[in-house]
Amino acid sequence: MPLLHVSGQVSGHVSGGGRLILNCRRYRCALGRGGIADAKREGDGVTPAGQFPLRGLLYRPDRLARPDTGLAAQVIKPSDGWCDDPDDSAYNQAITLPHGASAEALWRDDHLYDLVVIMGHNDNPVVPGQGSAIFMHVAGPAYGPTEGCVALARDDLLAVLRELDTESEILIEI
Repeated sequence: MPLLHVSGQVSGHVSGGGRLILNCRRYRCALGRGGIADAKREGDGVTPAGQFPLRGLLYRPDRLARPDTGLAAQVIKPSDGWCDDPDDSAYNQAITLPHGASAEALWRDDHLYDLVVIMGHNDNPVVPGQGSAIFMHVAGPAYGPTEGCVALARDDLLAVLRELDTESEILIEI
């Protein structure tokens, strides 16, 4: 079972990014603007500490071919979104846009969500307010902080994906 190991700074410190290690290879990664913390709340910008299964991959078929990975992969469509409203019954789940509650669009103009690995954070069971849409995705310019996700350079993320399968997990720690 491939295990990705992510480490970075504690919550409350300015996030200078982190590192991801897989099979003795190190990759630079961006983390949440609030660093890493054990307690995650919706909208706090914290990357949650813990060990989480990787549920699958979403990708933009108009920007790249299906990546080489052992993860289950699905294409992102323009109507795809992820509910981030703790009061909605679809909280922390994939939804179709438009949606009656607050939701994040997965089809973006930038390239951050060209590749999205869904982490099994707060999904079994879903607890309202404990955080939604915790992904591993493409890093922004200069590895700027995320809203709580783990982000890697596109080529690094593609290299990591080649090593992953349905048993893969990610361990995030301070």
